[in-house]
Amino acid sequence: MRQHAEEAAHLWVTYDWHLLNPDENPDMDEERLDRLIERLEAHLDAMRVAGKHGLKIAQERYEEFPEAGELFLLRMLQPEAASLRVRELDLVAVREFLATKLESYATPT
Repeated sequence: MRQHAEEAAHLWVTYDWHLLNPDENPDMDEERLDRLIERLEAHLDAMRVAGKHGLKIAQERYEEFPEAGELFLLRMLQPEAASLRVRELDLVAVREFLATKLESYATPT
């Protein structure tokens, strides 16, 4: 499960980076992007199937590495996100959520 968590986080960051910087990786054509999304969805599905155990691992990964990919995974494992698919996400809203949460995480208390 830990490997699924790590891969999902990494693939999300790769996917989002490509969307924000489409000219930076000319090898990322539509077919490769489709495969990346399929792999990301497969890792998310594996974590969802693991239920509470998957959520616990995602939380541990985020606590150890409080970065965008780990937070994305943690958010996608919440019950209200169970039916969400990567292609259907409002990317502006996702990025705003991640930035807001990561800022508050980094703010000293």
